Amino acid sequence: MSSTRYIRLASIAAAAVLALLPLVLGNFGLGLMNDIGIGAMIALGLVMLTGVGGVTSFGQAAFVGIAAYSTAWLTSAHAVSPWLGLAFALLMTGGAALIIGMLTLRLGNHYLPISTIAWGLSVPLVLSNMDGLGRHTGMGNIKAVELAGVSLASSGAMYYLIWGALGLVYLFSSNLLQSRQGRAMRSLRGGSSLLASVGADSYHLRLKLFVYAALLAGLAGWLYAHNNRFVSPSSFDVRASIDYLLMGVVGGLLQLPGALVGSAIVILMRNTLQDILPHLSSRGAQMEVIVFSLLFLLLLHRARAGLCGYVLKLAGHYRRALSPAGLETDADVRPLERRRQPAAGKTILTANQVVKRFGGLVAVNEVGFEIHAGDIVGLIGPNGAGKSTMFNLLTGAARLTSGSVSFMDRDVTKMSQRDIAQLGMARTFQHVKLRPQMSLLDNVALGAHGRTSRGLVAAGLCLDREEERRIFHEARVQLARVGLAGREHELAGSLPLGTQRMLEIARSLMSDPVMLVLDEPAAGLRHAEKQVLAELLKQLRSDGVTIMIVEHDMDFVMNLVDRLVVMNFGSKLMEGNPAAVRRDSKVQAAYLGAAA
Repeated sequence: MSSTRYIRLASIAAAAVLALLPLVLGNFGLGLMNDIGIGAMIALGLVMLTGVGGVTSFGQAAFVGIAAYSTAWLTSAHAVSPWLGLAFALLMTGGAALIIGMLTLRLGNHYLPISTIAWGLSVPLVLSNMDGLGRHTGMGNIKAVELAGVSLASSGAMYYLIWGALGLVYLFSSNLLQSRQGRAMRSLRGGSSLLASVGADSYHLRLKLFVYAALLAGLAGWLYAHNNRFVSPSSFDVRASIDYLLMGVVGGLLQLPGALVGSAIVILMRNTLQDILPHLSSRGAQMEVIVFSLLFLLLLHRARAGLCGYVLKLAGHYRRALSPAGLETDADVRPLERRRQPAAGKTILTANQVVKRFGGLVAVNEVGFEIHAGDIVGLIGPNGAGKSTMFNLLTGAARLTSGSVSFMDRDVTKMSQRDIAQLGMARTFQHVKLRPQMSLLDNVALGAHGRTSRGLVAAGLCLDREEERRIFHEARVQLARVGLAGREHELAGSLPLGTQRMLEIARSLMSDPVMLVLDEPAAGLRHAEKQVLAELLKQLRSDGVTIMIVEHDMDFVMNLVDRLVVMNFGSKLMEGNPAAVRRDSKVQAAYLGAAA
C-alpha cells in the first residue's frame, strides 16, 4: 500500500473519531475541544505564514480580535445575522491585514517580527477604549449562529461547526501547498533571487500568505465570538499571540498537522497545570509560566522541528517526498505552451558600455559584447575581474550605473530580475539554490512558475489539477533530459553537489528559456561529473538553447564554448574563439600565466 493511501485512510479514520467524540464527551470536554479547534485554526495560519513563508508574527491574536469584535458589534448592536457577521469580520480582518502587510512586509531581519508586536499591542488597546465596543468590559449577549433555522448555541452543535470549518481550511491549505502557488511559497526561504529567477515575486507571495493567515485568524475569531457569546480585549493581547505561536512551534511549523497537535498539547497542558499547580503552590499562575518555559526550552533542545517533525524524522520519512495524489500518470497530457525561439545566429543579448560603480570602486568599466542564438559563450577572467558583477547586471540582479543591456529586442536595463526571467533568460547560481526538503520533481516544477497562471483560490479549491498534470509531465521530461529520470521523489537535499547542479539546470530548462546563464556550473565537481555536464551543455546547444557560462575552470571552458569574453580589473580584455584567446599574450599574462 502506498504512503498516499495510508495518509488517506488515516485522515478518514481521524475524521470518524472526531465525528463520534461528542457522543462520549461532556460539556467540559466539548468546550476544550472547541478551544482546541479554534486554536488549531489560528496555528494553521502560522504554519503557513511562519513555517512556510518565514514571517514570524507575534500579532495574530489582534486579527482574531478584529474579527470577533466585528461580528459581535454587527450582531449585538444591529441584530444582524451571524453569517453576515462572518462576511463583515473577514472583510475587516482581510482589509487590516492587507494594509499592515503592505506597510511592514518589506522590513527585513528582526524589524518585521518587532513590527508585529506593535500592532499586537495597539489593536487590543484600541478595542478597550471604544465606547461602542464596551471598552474594557467587552461585549456580551452575542447572537448564536443558526443554520437552516436550527440554533447552534450548544457546545455540541458548535463543535461540529468549528471542526467542520477547520477541516475545510486544512484541506484548502493542503491543496494550496501542492500547487504552483504553493511551490513558490515553499521556496520563500530560499531567498528572493531564487524566486525571481523563475518569474515569481517574493513580496507578493508573502503578502498573500500574510492575508491568508489573517483570514484564518478572522474565521477563528468569528467562531470564538459565537461560541463564547462574549468578547473582551484581554483575550486578544500579545500574550495570546505568543500562545498561538507556541502551538505552532510545539506541533511543528513545517507540517500542517502540527497546528492541531500543538493546539491540543498547549491547551490540554495548560488546563492540567491550572488544576494541579494551585494544590502545590499558592503562586500557581506564576508556576504555570515557569513550567511552560522549561518545557519550551526542552522542546527547542530535543525537537526544534516540533513534535510532528520529530516523529517524521524518527520514522525516516524525510528520505522521500510524496507527490500530489492523482498526478502520477502522464498519459494524454497536453504539453505546456512553448515560446517561439529566435533563429540561429540572431543577436539576442547586447551589453553596451556597461558600467557598475560601488562608491569609488569601478567593478565593471565600459564592457560590451553580443550573444547570438545557438552559441555557447564563456565569460572568464581572474578573481576580482568583475565577472560575477557583470553576470548580475545582465540578469537584473544588480542595477547598472551607466550603459545599457538589451535582450530579445527589449531594453532590460531597468527591468527587474523577475521581468527579465519572464522574457526567457534562465539562470543558475554559483552556490546552488534548491529547496532541500522538496522533491526533485517539485524543485523542477518550480521553474514553470512564469509559464503558468493558476492562483491561490483555484489551487485551494483543486481547480488547477489539469495545469498541474501538464507541469509535472514537463518536469519529468526535463529530469530525464539531465539524466535524473526515475528519481523524481527523492529529496533535493540528499543529492551530491554534481547532481544538484544538474537539477538546477533542469529547473532552469523548465522555464523554456531563450538563453541559459550558468554561474560557475563546474565548481566543486569531479572530473567525471564535469564531463557529464559538458555533454549535457553540448546537447542543449544542439537543441537550440543559447548558453552563457561564467567559469574559472579553463580546461572545461576551452573545450566547450564557441566564443570567450575575457575580463580583467573590470574591463574587457579581449573577445574571440578559444584558440585565439589561448594564444593572446595579454590573456596569458592576466589569467593563464606566461607559460600557457
